[in-house]
Amino acid sequence: MVLWIDVALQKHRLKLFDHTKLLKSYPIAIGKMLTPTPTGEYSIINKQPNPGGPFGTMWMGLSRPHYGIHGTNNPSSIGKNVSKGCIRMYNKDVNELAALVPLGTNVWIHD
Repeated sequence: MVLWIDVALQKHRLKLFDHTKLLKSYPIAIGKMLTPTPTGEYSIINKQPNPGGPFGTMWMGLSRPHYGIHGTNNPSSIGKNVSKGCIRMYNKDVNELAALVPLGTNVWIHD
């Protein structure tokens, strides 16, 4: 298995692939205009269940400091440009994704 994550900012969509096969697709929220989600290639460097605050039920930190993929305590924000640059997911989705991907999984973020 070669798992990797594709984040399409304009489509508000996170997709999980195994090599070239699409396994899962999730709706996301992304950074707002003043605090955009950074594009580039990163990897998941840590996971923290129940991090507290606005991060929902799971935090997965990216190799870019202070950015991550996480749940939300505001599900109505999904599909919008509202975060401080992080990628927000529904809690059930981020829990499922965290259970599937190991540390070191590559994350490609693009427009």
